[in-house]
Amino acid sequence: MELDMTKGNPSRVILKFFIPMFIGNLFQQLYYIIDAIVVGQFIGKDAFAAVGSSSAVLVFVTSILIGLAMGASAIFSQLYGGKRYDELKKTISTAFIFLFCASLIISVVTLGFLPQIISLYQMPQETAAYAAEFLKYNFLGFVFVGMYNACAFLLRSIGDSKSPLYFLVGSCLLNILLDLLFVVVFHMEVLGVAIATFISQVLAALCCGIYTAKRMQFLQFKRTDLVFSPAVFQKVAGYSVLTAVQQSFSSFGMMLIQGLVNTFGATVMAAFAACSRIDEVANRPLQDLGNAFSTYAAQNEGAGNTKRIRKGFRVTSKIIIAISGVISSISFIFAPSLLSVFVQKEALDVIAVGVGYLRVVGLFYVLLGFIVMFYGFFRGIGAIKISIWMTVVSQGIRVLLAYSFAPSLGFSGVCWAIVAGWFLSDLLGFHMYKKIMNDKYVEP
Repeated sequence: MELDMTKGNPSRVILKFFIPMFIGNLFQQLYYIIDAIVVGQFIGKDAFAAVGSSSAVLVFVTSILIGLAMGASAIFSQLYGGKRYDELKKTISTAFIFLFCASLIISVVTLGFLPQIISLYQMPQETAAYAAEFLKYNFLGFVFVGMYNACAFLLRSIGDSKSPLYFLVGSCLLNILLDLLFVVVFHMEVLGVAIATFISQVLAALCCGIYTAKRMQFLQFKRTDLVFSPAVFQKVAGYSVLTAVQQSFSSFGMMLIQGLVNTFGATVMAAFAACSRIDEVANRPLQDLGNAFSTYAAQNEGAGNTKRIRKGFRVTSKIIIAISGVISSISFIFAPSLLSVFVQKEALDVIAVGVGYLRVVGLFYVLLGFIVMFYGFFRGIGAIKISIWMTVVSQGIRVLLAYSFAPSLGFSGVCWAIVAGWFLSDLLGFHMYKKIMNDKYVEP
């Protein structure tokens, strides 16, 4: 069912929307996490390093697809919050045509440039072959990843964060079974992991698409509503492309850091790959809180309820502080155990490097939490350009410092560079939030 976020207690509304979305996106992250666990435990360190490094490319491209869908969903939420259903139908039709074409093009282009993408990563020879095999099927599945996210963000824009969860849970369970079947039973190694992920993503997209079509029946779609409006496309593309730029720029910064990490050798590569998986799980609730607040802000912006946006910001801040405190404590105390989930316990050198990362970066997850909350606020009210500047500051400083610190500090310099980028981005975000509050949302 849809959730009207313009009414009710802000904390309850945000949490009611956030919890199913968090669980759903956690399962989406489990695609890559399960792949990494199976590869690390049943194939070996070189294959694990290859799959872990390759995942940075997948996260980069997937972030573009998610950004496109996320940008369009901000418009969906504003129109839904303002009860402007005729405009909403035209926007949905135009956006879905655009998102499908964009996903298809991205899938074709990445497949066509697979050798060049592999060469950019400066991978050791023993990992490059594994990476090429793994990436090929994932690139093929981008069109289905794009359409799943288009449907999921449409459902979330009207307050339905539960339905995408169900499809992801089923898809993730299927991925686990296929991973074990193809790798452990049929000994297909990395190829089996890639095919298992592809099949699971296809089914998730198809099932979610069929459900979304039925779920939107309350809008009473007719054949005449299925149009591509150039005027609507300009607005959708403006939101979507800017959000995609923000998402992809963030991932591109991590790709540059991954390239630096690869120069330290397979041990550090494997440790960073394991830490990246832990980061993804640890940061997921913070990311989803930012997205939940974005939908909340967009619906209330559309309805003109500016005071509720301010209240929602305060509530979300408190939740982020509480959750990040718990996550940071767990990552610090249980760092060795968390790493041993992804790599064999005998790989003491990999675990040692990973523990150093988690006990620096993990302490400052709260900084990332505030970043994504600022992103959600600016995206929800339509000020996407500010989010992009925050990303530029965060990633630009992070990459610059990482390459500056690495020659003298080694891998620990990369860790502190990540923290510094988060801190400076938060300073910019808080400054712009205060400015907008004073200029636009002045309380009477």
